[in-house]
Amino acid sequence: MAEHRITLTWDKGVAPFTYESYPRNHTIAFKDGQETVIASASPAYKGDAAKADPEDMLVAALSSCHMLSFLAIASKKKLTVNSYQDHAIGFLENDGGRLWMTRVILKPKVAIDCDAETLSHIHHLAHEACFIANSVKTDVTVEPQS
Repeated sequence: MAEHRITLTWDKGVAPFTYESYPRNHTIAFKDGQETVIASASPAYKGDAAKADPEDMLVAALSSCHMLSFLAIASKKKLTVNSYQDHAIGFLENDGGRLWMTRVILKPKVAIDCDAETLSHIHHLAHEACFIANSVKTDVTVEPQS
């Protein structure tokens, strides 16, 4: 078993603590503070549009996990991946009054030395291996781009 710990820090600052005015920005520290991200709420919830929000980070985690699984599988098959880019999209939807990330579409574009059938098979294996996708009820689909 592996543990993954983060430290999230938020401070009220000088703003009054009302829904309209409290700050949404917060810091998330990874790896004992070696890496930090300043995140916020979605702009729809009065957050800073220039900062990543939890919804963005969920989509990014799914995309990153798929890519890392893909790269591992390709390397074990002795295939060279020259580049990988994904334009993933997450859909936060209202389902009976409950907001949740109902689906995420990964749209990876991969430069790899293999045929289309092999590429498709590696994406399938990567999707099956992605433990982030296996951990959420969100429908995660992969639509490879050419």
